Amino acid sequence: MKLLWVKTDFLHPTTRGGQIRTLEMVRQLHRHHEVHYVAFHDDSKHDANGTEGSRRSSEYCSFAYPVPHRPIPKTSIRFAGQLASGLVSSLPVAGMRWRSQAMRATIDDLLSKHRFDAKICDFLFPSINIGDLSDWVLFQHNVETVIWERHAESGRTPVHRAYFQLQAKRMFEWEKSVCQTAAHVVAVSEADEKTMQNRFGIRKTSSVPTGVDLEYFQRPSDTGVQRDLVFVGSMDWMPNIDGMRWFLDEVFPLIRSKLPACSLAIVGRNPPAAILSEAADPLITVTGTVPDVRPFLWNSALSIVPLRVGGGTRLKIFEAMAAGTPVVSTTIGAEGLPLRHGETIRIGDFGGHFANECLLLLEDRATRENMTQDGLALIRSKFSWEQVTRSFEHALLAARKPISRTA
Repeated sequence: MKLLWVKTDFLHPTTRGGQIRTLEMVRQLHRHHEVHYVAFHDDSKHDANGTEGSRRSSEYCSFAYPVPHRPIPKTSIRFAGQLASGLVSSLPVAGMRWRSQAMRATIDDLLSKHRFDAKICDFLFPSINIGDLSDWVLFQHNVETVIWERHAESGRTPVHRAYFQLQAKRMFEWEKSVCQTAAHVVAVSEADEKTMQNRFGIRKTSSVPTGVDLEYFQRPSDTGVQRDLVFVGSMDWMPNIDGMRWFLDEVFPLIRSKLPACSLAIVGRNPPAAILSEAADPLITVTGTVPDVRPFLWNSALSIVPLRVGGGTRLKIFEAMAAGTPVVSTTIGAEGLPLRHGETIRIGDFGGHFANECLLLLEDRATRENMTQDGLALIRSKFSWEQVTRSFEHALLAARKPISRTA
């Protein structure tokens, strides 16, 4: 097949879960299909060899089309103006940030010159630059509306909660419209698929699971535990910041009341000042960007996923399991994954409960090892990227069949 793939970013450096999922799947597709890839690039970050993203795109696509675009940085005073415009715009701010006449022109030009067998809009946000989505597949890594609704529930102040509630309403209307217009919607879990069917009134849907590179994450035989807990995730993403603040404020003190020497590593790019300041504690490491997260997983007793906000499926959980590191998560943190509490994962949704699950595993090596083996057996049997991509190919073929539209 000849595929047109549109996303907001190129896939290197690979620092976010959505990038990992797309990279592994498009690599698999590129082995058998002709992939045309359109994405934004930041022309201010060129070096002598160009940007890493566009330079390495031949690893997963046949043709790449970089479109210059720099969304307003969230630390900029201009972003305050964009937030203010979100009070009156019919679109959510999270969507407005990605509007680009240059991307729209690039897509229109490609459509005029090529006949594609399938067209994929990767994430909701690039859809703002596609004129007619009626024969496109929308690849939904998250139910964006749910993320904003959860922000509204957990916002720090009444003002934050009110603004998030407004953005959640705008996101719902936009996401519903895009999902209803698309020829087919692919979710990353059965739970997300059902949520979109129920919330947006659509039936042209499929779900594909999350995968993991088992060989890449396999634990070397010469590694050993050097720290107790590790969190791996981009620290400039609001759900991760919120989750770690909750863990540090409400969970970690309870763990340390029983295990005073408990150590923690927070591994992820661009941690805010409130997280960086935690490194003043000699038993807390805040790394920022690292070239390879695997050693942090291999050398930790437990991986924690204390998310209270978010959607989609959790790549970090499968990666930890593939690395042989058992996981303690909230229900939201593991949402969409076929895991069983007490067998392949431990779940705790309140401070004391989460702390107790961590303590149980930290103090019982045999239970940790049993959970590790059960987790490895599960992902080896069902969740390689080859298996996941075959499911996605089936969804692309389903989207090409005539289907009665749902209003």
